[in-house]
Amino acid sequence: MKLKLSVAILAMIVSRPAQAATLTDAEAAFLDQMVIASVVLEQRCDGYEVDGSGSVQLGARLLGSPDAAMAMIDAYAAAIKARDGESYDPAKFRPEVSDAASRTFRHVRTDLIRNPKRACAEYGEAGVDRGLLRRY
Repeated sequence: MKLKLSVAILAMIVSRPAQAATLTDAEAAFLDQMVIASVVLEQRCDGYEVDGSGSVQLGARLLGSPDAAMAMIDAYAAAIKARDGESYDPAKFRPEVSDAASRTFRHVRTDLIRNPKRACAEYGEAGVDRGLLRRY
């Protein structure tokens, strides 16, 4: 009986992290914008580079504080590292961030591959308008 109870408790503990939290609307909006900007850079769209301070400012406006923005930036960075098989800070990893980022990344990357000129201009300019990217 003790063994069955221990196994049941262990199963509940192990399954709890698997039930990922959901992103707030503000978190989802900020994450989407970060992912789009990173795909523009990853696909080497000409004329764009990251605007780190603009990213934090956008995140602070959407999430309420620079600390909340940095936490989301760190969660996205941890998701990228986890996906790439690199070491990351597990305290910063959020499965819901990783899942949402993967979906957005695939969608935007596909668009950029299918029609790079149009998509680079569209996504790149959107990133500039929101402050995540700047032109060089």
